[in-house]
Amino acid sequence: MIYRFFIFGIFVLCAISTDAQSGGNHVFEFLNLTHSARSTALSGGMVSVIDDDIALAYANPGLLNESMHRHLSINQNFHFAGIKHGFFSYGHHLTSLNTTAHVGVNYIDYGTFDRIDEFENRQDQFNARGIALTLGAGKQINERLSLGANLKFINSTLEAYSSFGVGFDLGATYNNPENLMTFGFVIKNVGVQLSSFTDNRESLPVDIQLGLSKRFEHLPFRFSIVAHRLDDWNLSYDDPTQVTNDLFGEPINEEGGISKFTNNFFRHFIFNGEFLIGQGENFRLRFGYNHLRRKELSVSTFRSLGGFSGGFGLKVKKFRIDYGVGYYHLAGGVNHISISTNLNEWRKKV
Repeated sequence: MIYRFFIFGIFVLCAISTDAQSGGNHVFEFLNLTHSARSTALSGGMVSVIDDDIALAYANPGLLNESMHRHLSINQNFHFAGIKHGFFSYGHHLTSLNTTAHVGVNYIDYGTFDRIDEFENRQDQFNARGIALTLGAGKQINERLSLGANLKFINSTLEAYSSFGVGFDLGATYNNPENLMTFGFVIKNVGVQLSSFTDNRESLPVDIQLGLSKRFEHLPFRFSIVAHRLDDWNLSYDDPTQVTNDLFGEPINEEGGISKFTNNFFRHFIFNGEFLIGQGENFRLRFGYNHLRRKELSVSTFRSLGGFSGGFGLKVKKFRIDYGVGYYHLAGGVNHISISTNLNEWRKKV
């Protein structure tokens, strides 16, 4: 069933991807925020990492596997200006179908805003929120290949206006245990806005990602390279405030053709690494770099840690506690905390 849905989704994507998706704003942008502390620490590059972390299924449903059975994950992201963003997920292996399913709830609360009329009179207040329910399943086709799919029901509200949409993700992983390598591929947020805020419908933030993860045989370290936004080649942005003019007022192109190509090329890549330390890998150190994030939010006259990220994970008895920090701008970073547990460990031994 998953295999047929995966093939069907590829055809659907091909049919809708001819729409102009690039260069504009999309609805439900919160779907692409990093959903766990581990994801934040790795700059969002988690499409080819296979283990028992149930939160991985949101990044790529093709990563769902039997080791995620009865795993629970609670995540809270502390954004700027009091914006709250959280994610909850639970996994369950269906033995009769040899399939692992999961359910996730992703929400964002932008806080309270003041309503002010055209005469600058302060009136009452209103809220802005978004929530998405994700249902997904993954199945191992053979000893190397796994396929998965997520179905998302999405709602966003702004004051008295609301929007509803449906989307899905299609994911696949190819595991090569002899070389300790894993390849991941995912098509995210393909769907439609069923009801819009205005008369004009907007597109969902589609993202096609391809990842490679490699673990060393004699070193407790795994690095990953993830290519993202493959549906949109040109990710460059011409900032009008950075244009330099000559004596005749004509703009000077300070970035050559090769330099411009290289800059845009690396905007498609995320690099990260994870040290897996101790027996049972109970302690983990993580770091990541997202070139697109650094270039989009950099300030030419100041240096910052924008684009870099880091964090750690620690197993404490029945709980795994993760912390991640991602730097977007010289103003600082966002902090992310996750707590996960295996509910099987809470069963009383007879």
